[in-house]
Amino acid sequence: MRARMAIAISGQQVEFREVILRDKPSSMIKLSPKGTVPVLSLSSGQVIDESLDVIDWALKLNDPDNWLRSNKSEKSLELIHTNDNEFKHHLDRYKYSKRYDNEDPLVHREKCLIFINELEDQLSSSQFLYDDKISALDISILPFIRQFRIADMDWFDSLQKPNIQNWLMKFLESKLFKSIMIKYKKWEEGDEKIFFPN
Repeated sequence: MRARMAIAISGQQVEFREVILRDKPSSMIKLSPKGTVPVLSLSSGQVIDESLDVIDWALKLNDPDNWLRSNKSEKSLELIHTNDNEFKHHLDRYKYSKRYDNEDPLVHREKCLIFINELEDQLSSSQFLYDDKISALDISILPFIRQFRIADMDWFDSLQKPNIQNWLMKFLESKLFKSIMIKYKKWEEGDEKIFFPN
């Protein structure tokens, strides 16, 4: 999701292949043996298989709204690191607790709230996480907060966290978000090429 947003806003267009992670095509594994998405294969032969690196690649080619300005801040990089590590660790065990042995999802939900509270405070002085306009910091964290809400929407929406709730809804209702959430059918070898954005 965050890679898609960066590609879309940067005006790049890529050949797009939707994969199902439980049935990964061999061509994907050949490009990136770790088997995670996204995987971006450039015409130069370079393979980029981390979403933050895809964001960086796209916005370094064209950054019309200066999203990369947030990456100059140590605080922004710390927030992204916490999001991608501690928060994601607890989010997985909260949302997908059945995949893990002896994990109490509510314990992990409480651990997630530590980061949610930090973001709530961060949003008390600006409309977005870095300043009053969208930046790479926002799109880097957005998909994980969306997943946290999806795990129990009624509970999340009942929290007294107006800053993070309003921030999330601004994205979910935005033209950009709706444009990148188009569903694609699973790619099969020999399929006609499709492109993103289309």
